[in-house]
Amino acid sequence: MGTIVIAGTVAFILLGFNNHAWWLAAGAVLFLYAQYGRGSSSSSGPGAAPGSAATYQQYRERRDQQAKWERRYRRERPFEARRQEREKSK
Repeated sequence: MGTIVIAGTVAFILLGFNNHAWWLAAGAVLFLYAQYGRGSSSSSGPGAAPGSAATYQQYRERRDQQAKWERRYRRERPFEARRQEREKSK
């Protein structure tokens, strides 16, 4: 995949000498590849999708943070939390 991206970028750069819009396309290809095309190495950041932990420690941190938020929600909104529990148990 990386070879195709590099070859496409070089082609866009060469075409860009006649029309500079192709340079923007080359930049867009590189940006999209950096954001979405590297596989699991880019999914371990703070904005990673749920369930894509690179390590068990990161999983534990996210799980503990979620539990903390849920406890806070139940403490600050007891009626809403009870209503949601009733709906869940039906």
